Amino acid sequence: MMASQDAVKTCRVLTAETIAKNLLNEVRDTLAKIQETGSGQPMLAAFLANGDPHAEKYAEWSKKTCEDNGFKFDLRNVEKEALEEEIMKANEEEEVDGIIVYYPIFPKNPSHDKYVQETVDLGKDVEGMRHQHLHNMYHNIRYLDPPENRKKSILPCTPLAVVKILEYLQIYNPVLAAGNRLYGKTITVINRSEVNGRPLAALLANDGATVYSVDITGVQLFTRGQGIKKVRHQVEDKEGWGLEQCLPISDVVISGVPTESYKVPTELIRDGAACINFSSYKNFDGPAIKEKAALYVPSVGKVTIAVLLRNLVRLIANRPAKKPADSGDIAQARNEAFADD
Repeated sequence: MMASQDAVKTCRVLTAETIAKNLLNEVRDTLAKIQETGSGQPMLAAFLANGDPHAEKYAEWSKKTCEDNGFKFDLRNVEKEALEEEIMKANEEEEVDGIIVYYPIFPKNPSHDKYVQETVDLGKDVEGMRHQHLHNMYHNIRYLDPPENRKKSILPCTPLAVVKILEYLQIYNPVLAAGNRLYGKTITVINRSEVNGRPLAALLANDGATVYSVDITGVQLFTRGQGIKKVRHQVEDKEGWGLEQCLPISDVVISGVPTESYKVPTELIRDGAACINFSSYKNFDGPAIKEKAALYVPSVGKVTIAVLLRNLVRLIANRPAKKPADSGDIAQARNEAFADD
């Protein structure tokens, strides 16, 4: 054996583009099954009112992904003061199937952004940001129309993208029952924003994980209790806890801190962990994390866009067929769309 033999690489780096491919195949296949005869390409209307370069880049990716996969993408640049009125118009446009708004619009007044989110029609809320969608997510309710259970609730795009990445990485255990497939996993999520971090912690805990949610105010534990016997997650403050306590016991570390200077302390991460970055910035030290983690996903953007289209197809599937001749087969296909969720 050669003494100078290169060490075997222990970390596998997976790109968002690779993970998104399977999701986009599923989106195209499902769309083909649920579309009515003679219907045109579904349209996503996107509103940009904040001048954010990251949002502009995301819009460019979204436009390309839409057009490459059989969707129309209509980017509408509007002034902040006109945004509400323009969204209301899009709510009434029959050709618009889904609406996305790039946030934050009013960074110094988050309640105003929340007001804008509630302006989007529930049936076109492709981001899952309306209160009913968020309520269902936090309470672990899958459907909008019980007891019929034909219209599935929409989940926020970035949190759902992280879930799909974890499924791809086989962190979810397919042997367990749906809804319990993260049982036994400990996950740290660094970010507790209302848009991404807190919904993600809730989703993961509702699926059975023990989740430590970390932000500048401290650590909260999200869990369904001992033996995951509760129907939905509970939240507990962990007084005196920080990353020093969370990271060494975590199977998965997920970070989304929106600042360029922030880095997750690599030395605290346990050997063989899976690490996922959903920030626009690099929250992990790339070379160092590759020496520690078993799996590393440095960005999620393209998976988020795939999930955006998946949610758009879900919105279409939630609607009744317009043409009587199509109603039987189409209704069944729409009811079966993304059945594994």
